[in-house]
Amino acid sequence: MGEATVIVTGGSRGIGRAVVEALVAEGRSVAFTWRSEEEAARAVEAALGPVEGLVNNAGLRREALLALTSDDDWQAVLDTNLSGLFRCCRAVLRGMVVRRRGAIVNVSSLSALRGLPGQGAYAAAKAGVLGLTRSLAREVGRRNIRVNAVVPGFVATEMTADLPPETVTFLRAAECLPGGVGAAAVADAVCFLLSERAAAVTGQALVVDAGASV
Repeated sequence: MGEATVIVTGGSRGIGRAVVEALVAEGRSVAFTWRSEEEAARAVEAALGPVEGLVNNAGLRREALLALTSDDDWQAVLDTNLSGLFRCCRAVLRGMVVRRRGAIVNVSSLSALRGLPGQGAYAAAKAGVLGLTRSLAREVGRRNIRVNAVVPGFVATEMTADLPPETVTFLRAAECLPGGVGAAAVADAVCFLLSERAAAVTGQALVVDAGASV
């Protein structure tokens, strides 16, 4: 069995790719997926060694006013952003509990903290991520497993490329820092929460939004 591994879901682009690159730069063994699947997490643990870290980053946005949101779109957003995260956590937790060691970082969104028209399903899922994070931190803390979340503000990625300019302006209007938020800044926060530097941090939501929520 190989060295301990960090799994990053949705690691092929955007924030996920930045996290993968940052972890590799730190010398960590990293595996990434482009879909959140419990079976994939189990396969990685068996093939590459024990999972010491999990970054639940995979996400899906489907914009629509709530009154016009179909059941299929609602379910797809919840499945990807919340149910997939739950299944990946469940898949790696047994091994972490046995080893009494591990760190999980869940990627939420500023949409979970402030309202934005057209993002009802997405905001509900990302708010659910924060609730799950806090509850799970309570469940597994005595086994020396830490569970935290990062809450990025607006980050220019392929996932946000289709947002109308007026929406981007709205999202960035409250930022205190002129540089905004880049994927690398979010990745740095994730790496911190995975590391021993955050040994006393669990159940928290670290907001990385250039001050937009202040």
